[in-house]
Amino acid sequence: MKQLIAFDLDGTLAPSKTPIPDKMAQLIPKLLDKFQVCIMSGGKFQLFETQVIARLNASPEQLDKLHLMPTCGTRYYRFDPKKSKWFKVYAEDFTKEEKQKIINAIKQAVTALDMWEKKTWGEEIEDRDSQISYSALGQDVVAELGEKGVGLKEAWDPDNAKKKALVDYLVPLLPEFEVRAGGLTTVDVTKQGIDKAYGMKKLLTRLKLKKEQVLFIGDRLQEGGNDYPVKALGIDTIEVAHWQETAEAIEKLLISG
Repeated sequence: MKQLIAFDLDGTLAPSKTPIPDKMAQLIPKLLDKFQVCIMSGGKFQLFETQVIARLNASPEQLDKLHLMPTCGTRYYRFDPKKSKWFKVYAEDFTKEEKQKIINAIKQAVTALDMWEKKTWGEEIEDRDSQISYSALGQDVVAELGEKGVGLKEAWDPDNAKKKALVDYLVPLLPEFEVRAGGLTTVDVTKQGIDKAYGMKKLLTRLKLKKEQVLFIGDRLQEGGNDYPVKALGIDTIEVAHWQETAEAIEKLLISG
């Protein structure tokens, strides 16, 4: 029997970098009544606050069962019902020197591959402390343009060829780090061996659960996708194309669970 339901965020619970839709905001608290719930994404915690936390009308008891893992599981946050606030459980942060090496390598790779975009919105290279992320159109494209920004992101690399070329270029430059394609326009760098499978294993240990007791739902479960490490770990998965399919999966879990 499943006890933990885990999700990717962008493309799974909501369109890229947008707040979860009303229907999802209603379904998640219901899911928390029956299961432990984990949300794991390449984004930083501040995005979880605006995309998820601010949208949930959930009780302290429900939030106590919600596990938030930003930056691909390199950070882990829990809710403290007594203090009514979120706190950081752990963070696998880079040193200052590691950050600079990664940033320099990304700049070299993007320049060599001629991937700098003429028009961007926000930072293209973002320091997330435990993860350095390159976002081709900038971090704020959706915040500034809304649905148009989502469309631009979806059109930037529809076959994932650009991200793959960037990853292939960076891997030899950063052999001591983990380099992977992230979201629609993003490549993420973390410490070696740290990916969504790492975060999931840490969570299973803390909750004293077995892999068989977990279901993961994500939109990038194919090999090379940032959700794939969870599938490779041997956890049951459901691949979705958009949040509406996730909502349907949650409704089935609420009935069967």
